[in-house]
Amino acid sequence: MKREQPDTLQSSPERKPAEIGNYLAIMSGKGGVGKSAVTSLLAAGMKKRGLEVGILDADITGPSIPRMMGVSDRVVVEEDAMVPPLSAGGVKVMSANLILENEDDALIWRGPMVSNCLRQFWEETSWGKLDYLLVDLPPGTSDAPLTVMQVLPSTDVLIVTSPQVLASMIVRKAINMARRVGSRVIGVVENMGTARCPHCGESFELFRGEGTEQMVAQMKVPLLGKIPFDQRISELSDLGRIESYQNEEIDKLVGSVIELTSKA
Repeated sequence: MKREQPDTLQSSPERKPAEIGNYLAIMSGKGGVGKSAVTSLLAAGMKKRGLEVGILDADITGPSIPRMMGVSDRVVVEEDAMVPPLSAGGVKVMSANLILENEDDALIWRGPMVSNCLRQFWEETSWGKLDYLLVDLPPGTSDAPLTVMQVLPSTDVLIVTSPQVLASMIVRKAINMARRVGSRVIGVVENMGTARCPHCGESFELFRGEGTEQMVAQMKVPLLGKIPFDQRISELSDLGRIESYQNEEIDKLVGSVIELTSKA
C-alpha cells in the first residue's frame, strides 16, 4: 500500500533564542561545489560589515570550516554550555573537529547520532548575541539537513552550485527539500563557473552545462551572484586565512544576502 506523503514536513516548535537574529543554511545537495568556502567567505564579509556572526559546521563527518577559518582551539565548557572558539576575524565557530582530540580522528556515526550532535551544537552552545548564525550543511537531503531545517527556527536557505548538468539536477532536489520543510530559499550562488587565464587575462567557462540561469528560472529562485574560480581561495583555505580574501563578487553577494534576510 502506497503511503501518502504530506505536502510540507512539519518543523519543531519555535524555540528561537532572542540573541540570534537570523539563521541561514548554506546548502548544495552535491559535494565539491565549494559550499564551505562560500560559507566562510559570507561569514568573513558579514563580520567586516560590523555584524556578529557564528558558523555551525553541520558537516559532522566531513568538517572543513575550522581549517579554512584557521580555528584550532578546542571547544571548552563553561556553566554547562559549550563556548565556540573565535577565528582570527572574530567569527564564532562550532564544529565536530573542535571536540576531537585529533582533527584526523573519524566520527563513525549513524544518522541519529549525527542529528543529536547537531541539536546539541545549537541548543547547548553559548552563541551569545549574533546577527547571523550560518549553518554549513553536508551534501545530500537526508538526516543532517533535515534536522537543521526542522530544529532551527525560521531558517533561510542559500543554494551553492556549479554550472554542470549533474550539479543542477541535484540542486533541484535540495531546493525541493527546503521547500518541503517550509524553509525559504533566498537564492542561488554559482561557484567556479568561470576562470581567468593567468597569461592573457581572458575569462573562460570551466564547464559545459545547461547554465545556472536556466536552472534558477525553472526553479523560480533568484541568482544572487557568480563567484569565479580563483586559486587564491584554495591557497588561503589551506593556510587557514580565507577571511583575508577579497573579491568584488563576494562583496556583492554579502550585500544581497543581508538585504534579503535582515529583519527590521
